[in-house]
Amino acid sequence: MAGCLGSVLLLLLLLLGSASDAGGNRCVDAAEACTADARCQRLRTEYVARCLARAAPRSCPRARCHRALRRFFTRGPPALTHALLFCPCAGPACAERRRQTFVPACAFYGPGTVRPPCLEPLDACVQSRVCRPRLLAFQASCAPVPSTPDGCQRDQGLRCLRAYAGLVGTAVTPNYVDNASARVAPWCDCRASGNRREECEAFRGLFTRNQCLDGAIGTFDSRWSGLLQVQLDPHQDPGYNLLQVSSAAGPLKESSLLSIFPVLALRPLL
Repeated sequence: MAGCLGSVLLLLLLLLGSASDAGGNRCVDAAEACTADARCQRLRTEYVARCLARAAPRSCPRARCHRALRRFFTRGPPALTHALLFCPCAGPACAERRRQTFVPACAFYGPGTVRPPCLEPLDACVQSRVCRPRLLAFQASCAPVPSTPDGCQRDQGLRCLRAYAGLVGTAVTPNYVDNASARVAPWCDCRASGNRREECEAFRGLFTRNQCLDGAIGTFDSRWSGLLQVQLDPHQDPGYNLLQVSSAAGPLKESSLLSIFPVLALRPLL
């Protein structure tokens, strides 16, 4: 009974916010904007319910949870779904709420307290027709470019954030690692990687040592209000979206991705 009550309270907190969060908490503002949009609210309610459901004691229906999360970020209004995922924070209360955006107890953390080797989710992703193209898109969209002045592609930020959001609900689901920063990583480490340690570190570094991803998350603050305004403006062309990948960039070519992260190219990502 207590567990059920706790799940209901968490559901209400995630969907409605709380009075104590008010006053400058952008994540609460993002949650309220999602609640005001019927499609965003319906998809959000669906993934929260799926991720809080209990298939067995001390477990969660992770596959169903991940499917619902993918639907949320694929079918939901991008300005609202991204505002929830990347809402800028100035304090730990807001950052903790951001970290809890998609019920990480089921969607992100593994069983127990020990992180698995990153090669496990990486191998699972490589073998998944859902995850593999999303990982390739993330590599292509967030890859640093040493030849540019700031090390990143021009207008890369929004494409990178969209590709990052596409990984939520896959075998390599990333999340914020604490409530004191905007650092992100998948739930894994490289301590038991054997002769694949270099490959493991390269994969984890896509999240933990990626200046373009860090920059995209860090500069989302300047775009945040405009994105919500575009979404909520009744006169806005529904076909227009600031978060769409530019068609000028052309389709991704898998053969070109081999040169982005040479260590990962050793594995059969393609």
